[in-house]
Amino acid sequence: MVNSEDFVKRLEKLFQYYGLSAAAFADRTGVQRSSISHLLSGRNKPSLEFVLKVIKTFPEVNLYWLLNGKGEFPADVPKSEPPTPLKPNDADKIELSTEKSGKEIDKIIIFYTDGSFKSYQEK
Repeated sequence: MVNSEDFVKRLEKLFQYYGLSAAAFADRTGVQRSSISHLLSGRNKPSLEFVLKVIKTFPEVNLYWLLNGKGEFPADVPKSEPPTPLKPNDADKIELSTEKSGKEIDKIIIFYTDGSFKSYQEK
């Protein structure tokens, strides 16, 4: 059985480690912000779906550590070569081919880890 108070402490440790607010964490994991609020307040216990989304989104999170505090965080995850991030002004330089599909691009949206975004649309 998961101890809710201890689970909340581990969840808050994730927020600190990744430098995310509760809202940004919810957005990043694909759960409703109210779900995070209910977990933090102790109103609800974590669902299996929530736990699986956290594990999938953040591979450094050890399942057993998240659920019962056993194990280590961050877990040793084999490091692959990280992709080179785009600089904000590089988004304007991206050229996408639409010849094969015949479709036209209407808008490009870039989502940042802090929950903010930037939208590019041809005028």
